[in-house]
Amino acid sequence: MTRIYHITTRSAWEQAQSDGQYTAPSLQSEGFIHCSTSAQVVEVANAFYRDVPNLVILCIEPDMLTSELKWEAPAHPSAHADAPSDAQLFPHVYGAINLDVVVAVVNFPQGADGFSLPHEI
Repeated sequence: MTRIYHITTRSAWEQAQSDGQYTAPSLQSEGFIHCSTSAQVVEVANAFYRDVPNLVILCIEPDMLTSELKWEAPAHPSAHADAPSDAQLFPHVYGAINLDVVVAVVNFPQGADGFSLPHEI
């Protein structure tokens, strides 16, 4: 299966290492953790993370997840003009992300014109 990606802050990733698993606020509020394909990462970052500092991308091997993975339409406010297309399916993780599936953590700084895909992805 193709690698999937999750955008988060460096501090949230550090907290996950201390906790022994990664969770996100959306797991509590929506029941899953939002992830993206490599083709979706930049669009998602530019739509939702413009004002968030110290971002990283978790590179996840989905075959090793202990939580359920579903490919679904985007879960975003429909009024958001920059939201990803509803025609795309996004990977959603229904539970905590076990740390051993995170094969790389890539710094994700924003440039003057927004985000661009890091060469490590």
